[in-house]
Amino acid sequence: MKNTKVDNLVRELSKKGMLKTREILTLGISKEYLRKLKEKGVVERITRGLYTLPDHAFSATQSIAEVSNQIPRGVICLLSALRLHGFTTQAPFEVWIAVEQKASISQINSTTQIKYIWFSGKAFTAGVQTKTANNVKVYCPAKTVADCFKYRNKIGLDVALEALREGWRENLFTMDELWEYAKICRVSNIMRPYLESLISS
Repeated sequence: MKNTKVDNLVRELSKKGMLKTREILTLGISKEYLRKLKEKGVVERITRGLYTLPDHAFSATQSIAEVSNQIPRGVICLLSALRLHGFTTQAPFEVWIAVEQKASISQINSTTQIKYIWFSGKAFTAGVQTKTANNVKVYCPAKTVADCFKYRNKIGLDVALEALREGWRENLFTMDELWEYAKICRVSNIMRPYLESLISS
């Protein structure tokens, strides 16, 4: 095996933080050779099918990606979505992920604490984006703000209001998008005075 393939692997892991087995295979490295690289300490297995570099310090974003990769039908939401979209620099100690009601949750191998939120219908399917760096599914900024108002009793109204103000200031969404997701999440009456305040300010 040419060292250039290993160099490419190390470069990709340095850039992305982690890679799935299938992504490593596309670099021309076989499963058997990947196992040998693991034994030699060139790479480290985080969990089944997910690899990183040894002693790699996981950022909050990479912890989110780790959980997202293990729960492919889930969507990153609420506090973790705020972190991914840059609404806040604070990293929640849990990864918040939405799963569809009645979906079965398999036990996953992760050192990260996970907060499951059960969504249904359009509240689950609407506004899903994919962050290309690690193929993380996350709700778009406007949907995330609407979700924050819906779950204000869980995360705090102050968090929802700050997300609304910060997202509006950074032009992360339009007023039409906010109204659309407020209706889907059934919080239009709750959000109305705050949205009207934004328009008038």
